[in-house]
Parts: sequence; C-alpha cells; structure tokens
Amino acid sequence: MPGAFAFTLTGRDGQARTGCLQTPHGLVETPAFMPVGTRGAVRGVTQRTLEEAGAAIVLANTYHLYLRPGDDLIAERGGLHRFIGWPGPILTDSGGYQIFSLGPLVKITEEGARFQSHLDGSRHALTPEKVVDIQAQLGPDIAMVLDECLAAPASEAASAASLDLTLRWARRARDRFLQLQAGPVAGVTVTNPGQAQFGIVQGGIYPHLREKSAAALREIGFESYAIGGLSVGESVETMYEVVGDTTPFLPDDRPRYLMGTGMPDDLVECVARGIDMFDCVLPTRNARNGQVFTPDGPINLRNARFARDDRPIDEQCPCDTCRRHSRAYLRHLFHNKEMNAGTLASVHNLVFYLDTLRRIRQAIGFGLFAQFRQDFHRRFSRTSPSS
Repeated sequence: MPGAFAFTLTGRDGQARTGCLQTPHGLVETPAFMPVGTRGAVRGVTQRTLEEAGAAIVLANTYHLYLRPGDDLIAERGGLHRFIGWPGPILTDSGGYQIFSLGPLVKITEEGARFQSHLDGSRHALTPEKVVDIQAQLGPDIAMVLDECLAAPASEAASAASLDLTLRWARRARDRFLQLQAGPVAGVTVTNPGQAQFGIVQGGIYPHLREKSAAALREIGFESYAIGGLSVGESVETMYEVVGDTTPFLPDDRPRYLMGTGMPDDLVECVARGIDMFDCVLPTRNARNGQVFTPDGPINLRNARFARDDRPIDEQCPCDTCRRHSRAYLRHLFHNKEMNAGTLASVHNLVFYLDTLRRIRQAIGFGLFAQFRQDFHRRFSRTSPSS
C-alpha cells in the first residue's frame, strides 16, 4: 500500500509531543515503546500476550533474521508479519549494532561489512543495498538503513570519519529503496509495498557532527529519522545532552526514534527532549534474570527478603502477573529455574514500560507532563528500593 506511512502531531507540552503514526499494519500512538523481538519473537512472551499488554508495534532484527531462518524463507512465507503471526506494525533494525558488537569478527569497508556469523563461523557480507533487499523481503512497516556504530569514547576525528561513511551508505540505501519502490527487481520479493525507510543520525557526542548528519539525511530525504550511536558506553548525562542537542535538527512533522534506550527514567527524560519512539531489551532481558521494575525502582526477585513477601510486584500494576502472583511465589519460581519465572516477570516489565508511556501520553494531553516528570523522578530510583 504505497503512501500508507504518515505521522500526525496531536499534542504538545513543552518539547514533549503526542502523535499518531500510520502504517500499513495499523496505527501507533506516540510516544511509543517497541518491545524487542530480535529473532521474530519477544522471548518468553506470546503475540497474544503482547497485544494484551498494550504493545502496538514490535521490533525485529535484520542481521539475526538474515542468518536464521533467512529472508528468502520468510519472503516465501508471505513476509515477517505472516511468518510470526503479528498483525500490527513492525520495525526492523538494520543490524548495524549487532555487526558492531562482533568485534574482531567484522571488517568495515567502503562497500559494507564483512563478517563471520556468530552462529557457525560462516562468512557473509552486508552492504547498504543488501540490507535494503533483506528488509524488502522481510516486509516490516519501518526499515532502518545500515550504519556504522562506534563504541564510546570515540574521538572527534573517528566520529567524523564514521559519520561520513554512514552518510555515503545512507545515500546508497535510499537509492536502492526507491529502485525497489519503482518496480520489480530480480531476486527481491517486496512483501510490504507500503514500507517506510528511516535514516539514522550519527556523529558521536559532537553536536556539530550530529547537526551535519541530520542535515545530510534530510537532504537525502527519508520518511523519518532516528538517533543512533547512543547507549554504547557514554554516561547517562551525555546521552541526554546529545539527544537534547539533536532533536532540534530533526523535522518537526516526523516521528523521532531514539534507538536502544533505555531505563524507565530515560524514557521520561527523552520524551521531555522531543523523542517519540523507543526500543530496548531491558524489560525482558532483565526480567529473565529476576529484575522487575516498580514505580520506586527495580527490585531483584531472587533476593532472600522476598521469600515471605505476599505482595505483588506492584500493587497498582494492572498486569496479570501482579493480579495473580506474589513476590514470594515468583522468587520460588526463579530459584527452581521454572521456565515461566522469566515469562511472568517479562509480562510485568513490558506492562510497566508500556503503561509508563501511556501515562506520559495522557499527561502531555492534559498539559501536565512537567508535573508527571517531577512526580516520576521523586519516586523512581535506579538503585533497588528498600520495600
């Protein structure tokens, strides 16, 4: 459905915004959090549970799906939505961060990235054009371009060189994307004609490089733009500063996506700086290790102090885990390595994140976001609360 992507701003409160993102597979109210289903599944959580938790859009990863089961196989099945049984919108990351994390197994050149698979050691090459082709076959509603992601700290010279490479890749990716939209290309099955493509702003911690990146990407012309290259080792304060410096350079009438961030208080602070879309593995990854989030901060259910605690994780939480189960029972499950321990904790954490974004949208709508932000920080602490 060409032309199915659109974004409408519905409210403002300071720099915080609410909006409605239209995609070929439905609407997303923003600010929005995207649960991460890297390999086409949010670990331990069914698609039905995701819908019941309030997820409107999910994220999957191009790199992992390309390696297994393969984009050709998924295209044969009718695309990623049909393959995984998810009816709503999907965004796929390009795999740039995953390639970056391979370390010595990857070699970056002008052409693209050559790497060894972390699964079996087989050799592969991903170019900006190849990543576009893979995502055309997967068929997400939003596809990210291939970018280079540097670890922090990175010098200004290294950040500038990496940015220039990323911008050249972005131009090539956009050209290939428009070529696929114009008509059939041999060897590529387009499973979602209404797909949108986002550019990724890079530039490290340097405001003038971020400005250069945003200006160049806007000149190329994408459906929208993301802020990448953060949550890679820099301090939280630096991350906030970079986000605050970068959002003014992005179009006001397009959704702004902050990639891979973060803790619940990060969401609040980055909404305050004009961000509309988030993703992060923390809710489910931490849940599998026993950490769950509460309005006062995270707690670890494995701790002995919860052995006789009959309270739910959060007495105000609407999730099924909190309605049915005590902290004592959940601790028992974790200590006995029961499979559903991680599932029940993941359900709670996802609801906590999604409900936090719902309350943020509501606060912005009523012009009360500043009060919400103040109240949130008054309670929430990154260190474990005593209760």
